[in-house]
Amino acid sequence: MLDQRFVRAHLDLVRQAIANKNERVDLDAYLAYGERRRTLLKQAEDLKQRRNTVSEDIARLKREGKDATAQIEAMRDVADQIKQLDDDVATISAAMQAIFVRIPNIPHTSVPVGPDASSNVEVRYWGATPDVDFERKPHWEIGERLGILDFQRGGKVTGSNFIVLKGLGAKLERALIQFMLDLHIQKHGYTEVSTPYVVNRQSMFGTGQLPKLEEDMYRCEVDDFFLIPTAEVPVTNLHRDEVLPEETLPVYYTAYSPCFRREAGSYGRETRGFIRVHQFDKVEMVKFVRPETSYDELESLVQNAEDVLQLLNLPYRVLLLSTGDLSFAAAKCYDLEVWAPGVGRYLEVSSCSNFEDFQARRMDIRYRMKTGKTQLVHTLNGSGLALPRTVIAILEQYQTKDGTVVIPEVLRPYMGGVRVIE
Repeated sequence: MLDQRFVRAHLDLVRQAIANKNERVDLDAYLAYGERRRTLLKQAEDLKQRRNTVSEDIARLKREGKDATAQIEAMRDVADQIKQLDDDVATISAAMQAIFVRIPNIPHTSVPVGPDASSNVEVRYWGATPDVDFERKPHWEIGERLGILDFQRGGKVTGSNFIVLKGLGAKLERALIQFMLDLHIQKHGYTEVSTPYVVNRQSMFGTGQLPKLEEDMYRCEVDDFFLIPTAEVPVTNLHRDEVLPEETLPVYYTAYSPCFRREAGSYGRETRGFIRVHQFDKVEMVKFVRPETSYDELESLVQNAEDVLQLLNLPYRVLLLSTGDLSFAAAKCYDLEVWAPGVGRYLEVSSCSNFEDFQARRMDIRYRMKTGKTQLVHTLNGSGLALPRTVIAILEQYQTKDGTVVIPEVLRPYMGGVRVIE
C-alpha cells in the first residue's frame, strides 16, 4: 500500500492513478473520515487533560479532608465521554483503513495511459513459426489423439476447467518444471525454495490479493486459509516483518507450485482446451532489491523469462501493460505472450512486475543500511513460466504432419531421451 502521508500530499496524483487503473475508491470519504477523526481525537485529548487536572484536585481535596464527591461524579461523566470518543475513533479508523487498503499503487511514469489491454504497447517480438504444408491443429485435438490430455476425466473428478495429463503429457510438464528451475538456479542465480501451497489471510493481504480479489480465490473457511493463486504469495511473505542486512541484497528466489484460481465469471470465451483452467503449475521468480536498482532488476527479470522461451525456440512477443491493464499492486508490468499457431493467437505465459515498495509496506519488509537506518525494499516477481500455455505452444508449434509432437531439444534430457510423442 501507499504511505498515508504521500496520499495526503499528492491527492491529484493518487486520484489520477485510481482513475487510470479503473479502480473504485471513495477518496473523498477517506479524507472526510480523516477530518472527523482528527476532531474527535482533539476532543478526547482535551477531556483527558481535564480529567488529569481534576484528578489532581480530587487527590488534593482528599488530603485536605474535604468533600470531593462533585468532582468524582463529574469525572465519571467525563470518563464515559472519553470512552465514547475512543470507540468512535476506532470505528472511523477501521472505515478509513477499509478504504485506504483499496488505493492502488501509482503507475510508473513510463507506463502508457489507457483504459484496457487495447492500449498495451508491443515492445519486441522474437522467433517465427516455421511454414508447414499442413493445417496446424489446436492442442486439445492433438492432446486427445495422442492420449496425453484428458479433459473428460478432469471434469469428472472435479468439474469444468480442470484437466488430467497422462503418460508423456505428464512427463512433458514435469520436464518443463525441472528445466525452468535448473535454468533459473544455475544460470540466473536464484535460490530454490519450496513453500506451502496454503497461506493465511495476512499473507494474501501482503502481496495485494486481498481484499480486492477475495472472490477469485479458493478459501478454506474453517481455518480462513487460502489456496495460493501463485507462488508469489508465500515466497514474497517469507521475509514479512523482517529487516534484511543491506549486504544480502538483492535476494532472488525461484519456486515451483500449483496455482489455484476461481476467477469467477471470467470463463466465457476460453472454455475449450487448456487455455484457462482453475488449477495449473507454474515456476515463479521473486526478487527483493534496493529501490535504486529495481527498474534495472525488472528488465533482467523479463530477460530471465525470455530465456526460457528462447531455449524452447517458441516465438513470443513482449508487451508493456497500460494503466488500465496493470494489476492493483504493480507499478509497471511486462507480459510475455507465446504464439500458439493451432488456436491462432498469442497466449500469456508470464507477467513480470515491479511493485516498488507497495507490497513491502504491507508486509513491513525492510533492509538496514550501513548508516543503521532502515528502508523498505522493492519487490518484483515474474512467471518463469506458467505451464499450461507453454505446453499448448509446444504441442501446436512442434506438431508434425503425421500427428506426432517433437520434443524441444533442450527438454530431451529431462524426458529420458524421448524425442517424439506419438
